[in-house]
Amino acid sequence: MSDKQKRASAYWKENVKYLFILLTIWFLVSYGAGILFKDALDTIKIGGFKLGFWFAQQGSIYVFVILIFVYVRLMNKLDKKYGYDE
Repeated sequence: MSDKQKRASAYWKENVKYLFILLTIWFLVSYGAGILFKDALDTIKIGGFKLGFWFAQQGSIYVFVILIFVYVRLMNKLDKKYGYDE
């Protein structure tokens, strides 16, 4: 395997690792906080609304948007690390 192929393979492996971590966070927030832990979170209120309801309606969307920005930042660093930046 050439040096270029090794770099590309390492780049892709690290990219998949980031994707797995970020998608796991999104799953835990959207499914876990919005459904599984709803009853426990409902004991806390934000702006008059129960936290479980808030996560189910708004929180998971906010977390998803934040994760998009985190992914962009991680990928920019990864691109620079492996020499794929422009």
